[in-house]
Amino acid sequence: MAAKIKKGDRVVVLTGRDKGRQGAVLKVLPKDSRVLVEGLNIVQRHTRPTQGDPQGGIKPKEAALHISNVALVDPKSGGATRVGFRVEDGKKVRFAKKSGEVING
Repeated sequence: MAAKIKKGDRVVVLTGRDKGRQGAVLKVLPKDSRVLVEGLNIVQRHTRPTQGDPQGGIKPKEAALHISNVALVDPKSGGATRVGFRVEDGKKVRFAKKSGEVING
């Protein structure tokens, strides 16, 4: 199945603690149906000191969100939109269902 959400896409969170906030996708985990979004779903991780990080301590980091809890941001209206596929000039492209705009990338 083709990827509806890809790395670098701008998404909005639909449910949970960060509902309504937007961010860029850092990583897509297709086997787990999850995405990492920059600056959202921040959790505290207790890390042991290592050679690379001699201080250790409590570090904030992004946790994965389920892909069903995020939606692509419409390039025209700025709201959440679903993603569709169509063929233009012999190429398969993604488009925003709300506005019909082609999504770059």
